[in-house]
Amino acid sequence: MPLNRRKFLKKSAVTGAGVALAGAVGAPAAQAVEARKGHRPVKRYALTVMGTTDLHGHVFNWDYFKDAEYADAAGNAQGLARISTLVNAIRKEKGRANTLLLDAGDTIQGTPLTYYYAKVDPITAKGGPVHPMAQAMNAIGYDAVALGNHEFNYGIETLRKFESQCDFPLLGANALDAKTLKPAFPPYFMKTFRVHGAPPVKVAVLGLTNPGIAIWDKAYVQGKLTFPGLEEQAAKWVPKLRSMGADVVVVSAHSGASGTSSYGDQVPYVENSAALVAQQVPGIDAILVGHAHLEIPELRVTNAASGKTVVLSEPLAFAERMSVFDFQLVFERGCWRVESVAASVRNTNAVADDPRITRLLKDEHDVVVAYVNQVVGSATETLTTVEARYKDAPIIDLITKVQEDVVRAALVGTQYASLPVIAQASPFSRTSEIPAGDVTIRDLSSLYVYDNTLVAKVLTGAQVRAYLEYSANYFVRTPAGAVVDTEKLTNANNRPDYNYDYVSGLRYDIDIAQAEGSRIKNLTYGGAPLDDAQRFVFAVNNYRANGGGAFPFVASAPEVWSESTEIRTRIAEWVTAKGSLDPAEFASVDWKLTREGTPVF
Repeated sequence: MPLNRRKFLKKSAVTGAGVALAGAVGAPAAQAVEARKGHRPVKRYALTVMGTTDLHGHVFNWDYFKDAEYADAAGNAQGLARISTLVNAIRKEKGRANTLLLDAGDTIQGTPLTYYYAKVDPITAKGGPVHPMAQAMNAIGYDAVALGNHEFNYGIETLRKFESQCDFPLLGANALDAKTLKPAFPPYFMKTFRVHGAPPVKVAVLGLTNPGIAIWDKAYVQGKLTFPGLEEQAAKWVPKLRSMGADVVVVSAHSGASGTSSYGDQVPYVENSAALVAQQVPGIDAILVGHAHLEIPELRVTNAASGKTVVLSEPLAFAERMSVFDFQLVFERGCWRVESVAASVRNTNAVADDPRITRLLKDEHDVVVAYVNQVVGSATETLTTVEARYKDAPIIDLITKVQEDVVRAALVGTQYASLPVIAQASPFSRTSEIPAGDVTIRDLSSLYVYDNTLVAKVLTGAQVRAYLEYSANYFVRTPAGAVVDTEKLTNANNRPDYNYDYVSGLRYDIDIAQAEGSRIKNLTYGGAPLDDAQRFVFAVNNYRANGGGAFPFVASAPEVWSESTEIRTRIAEWVTAKGSLDPAEFASVDWKLTREGTPVF
């Protein structure tokens, strides 16, 4: 019987109810396999759970930033159209009635396709379109999807509209109403699999999302939703699911397996806690892992309380891989028991697009291709991010210049108008290029791939110095005289490129021969040594402003202005207004790498 979305959403908002569905109507019943154990027949059942994660709006194997088929050095392919082909093959092999299809979140943000239907032709508009990700995932037949942190990037209204368009529940046992502390989304999904000649098998899927949402999308969720730890909520819900008769418990977790957090101690919950959930909470059979954008075909974790093995798997992001969990169950002493679980990943580069999905979303895809290829200006020379990690690149100066200009204009007539404005920006991409000649929206989108918005904070000179020191920890300590390998120079302690910041409006050296905390040298403002008491307006993206990356002082600094327009859009507006993109108008060498006073490059 199909789920009545309106009744269900109303019920779940009030009670935090989960979802319980029977097996597909009219589906062929699964056959219990009987084997002989002495003189007693043993009934067995095989269940297959398929899982994706971090799809980030990838429906097709298409790179909107390059206006071409996606290609990388590893030969990967992307997109739900490929996933659909893999799913069809497994359903044919195993029998659709013996399979589940799950996702672990980060669905509606990440490509110009998702941006377009959130902002340009928004799904929230009266009579607006159905989100392409909802169309594709409905057509493929997903059973349940866990909420990712990026689901909240466009605000709760957009997320709720997307939810209403899905034929499957969005799960979040640890996404609670801030006032009632009851689940704001369904915590779980339960499905009954009929087995010929034996009692049915009940499978529960518990959805868990990331506590970092409280930081990363603070503007949207503060006072409305709260996000406690995964371990805590799993410990609450797993026993309930077992008491409800679940023979199998699978967790879909938008949380990596490393046990680490990018936000320091700002939130008292672990960001990447999937393995901790497996270790600490008894009663879980398998976990579909997400968020970290890593490929983990199979990770076996022993539960500390029960001694049982929990199998984890994380497929690569962007629909490049799909995890497959194969469960073997045996019926003993009047109940089903999970005898074994094995996990593996399937590669989408081994199959072709499902033409059914291609046909379904061709119109939406074509509209977005036309949108991103709009010319908004021209560039006097080619700008690239190839060396932006270790050299002050003009293309990053473009971002800081736009942010400075927007914030200065916003503060005119306020008490902060007299303060100097400085700005941060990160080298998000290593391959972004704005070519000489015509500049399109896709060129600018490839430079700023995230849907960040702009915030203005007030920092002192001393705080800016500490901020720069923290940023400089991105570089691997390299003694004077040692050979410099640019491939090994950055990402110290596994820090990603997006957590390294330029700061404009200042001059400084980064001495990579020095220990962390002692690398910023010759820091000046206006040609004079930086005054620790000087106050600055700091133009910063909302991710960083809310504490993303755990940079010091910025999250707690006074906020004097913010907006909801994406920085990417501001860059396009700036270029459109100028008509010409000339580095002479925005580029300057503000920082360089040194070793004991000698420039590295």
